[in-house]
Amino acid sequence: MSFSSGTTSSLNAPLRFGLATVFVLAALVVSLVLKASFGNPAWFFFPAAVMASTWFSGRAPGWVAVVLSTLSVQYFFVPPIGSLRVSSRDLPFFLTFIVCELAGNRLIAWRRRYEDALRLAHAELETKVEERTTELKQANVALVRQMEEQKRVEEALQVARADLARVARITTIGELTAAIAHEVNQPLAAVVANADACVAWLGLPTPDLDEARAAAGRAVQGATRASEVITRIRSLIRKGSTEREPVQLNQVIEETVALAAAQAARNGAIVSTTLSLTLPSVFGDRIQLQQVILNLVINAIEAMRDVTVRERKLTIRSAENDDRQVRISFEDTGVGITPETMTRLFEPFFTTRAQGIGIGLAISRSIIEAHGGRLWAESEPGRGSVFQFTLPAAKGDGA
Repeated sequence: MSFSSGTTSSLNAPLRFGLATVFVLAALVVSLVLKASFGNPAWFFFPAAVMASTWFSGRAPGWVAVVLSTLSVQYFFVPPIGSLRVSSRDLPFFLTFIVCELAGNRLIAWRRRYEDALRLAHAELETKVEERTTELKQANVALVRQMEEQKRVEEALQVARADLARVARITTIGELTAAIAHEVNQPLAAVVANADACVAWLGLPTPDLDEARAAAGRAVQGATRASEVITRIRSLIRKGSTEREPVQLNQVIEETVALAAAQAARNGAIVSTTLSLTLPSVFGDRIQLQQVILNLVINAIEAMRDVTVRERKLTIRSAENDDRQVRISFEDTGVGITPETMTRLFEPFFTTRAQGIGIGLAISRSIIEAHGGRLWAESEPGRGSVFQFTLPAAKGDGA
């Protein structure tokens, strides 16, 4: 087996064998110079030359150093001097010297081979680590790009959902045109009537200032109510960012019922409420929650349109569950929902109404789930339906 290492791999064979010869010659010269002072120092320098040759030049040059060292010691330092013969008296020492050189050559060759193997394994490990690091960096870059792309998609989806929700609100407002007109006309008619009364009281020969002041006050109240109605309608169709705040659902339900009162009356439906007086507030977007309630109310009214054998009644209830969840239910006496329809009820663009677009319930569920709640439906065909949703109560609200 040839020996190669980081030191010897760059040297060709003649140089490696020449280097071994130089080590042996150096040992010979030093031993001869020091012979007069130290007796026979060859036993030390020649083994050192053999080990140096094996370490720096390899195993084969090391064997050459063993042969040259043996011959040099035999010729210059083992009696009879100047001869390659060995006396029987010095033979054991000479053989011991040869054995030491062979053992040193073997040991150094094994040590160097072990270190070269260790160096090679270390280099391979560093290469694998670099390759793995490169792969991890590439995977990390790809993951970052994927996350950025996913974030862009989610942002685009959020914008699209907000726009779609706004379309749904506008569609619902279109269906409630008559209710809006009724809501606005009542306070405006009151404003006109009270303004006329104020003018009449002031036009008397002796103006009645108290009655005129009262009529003017009622006119201001009517104008304020009309402004509130317009504000409520505009808030339903406005486009803006989601704002979370404590919301009293009882108040939202009452406002929504008032908004849908005209449509309920036009369809011969009665809307009643059973609201918990201790209902805690929820943390959410008031406009979005109002949209959900309005959509469920309109759906219930539409579901009772064809009912003739019983009273058309929608009952809205609010309560607090034991797990600090606010529960709102909408129980109607409509035609109910078939099992086939129930399985697709919350799918986008699925509708059983001729004029519906099928996104109201899908958007309502997404809004409720985005608020940490749940929206579901229960129904018995021919006996009405119950839509319910739950939302977590706002922290710290014990009302």
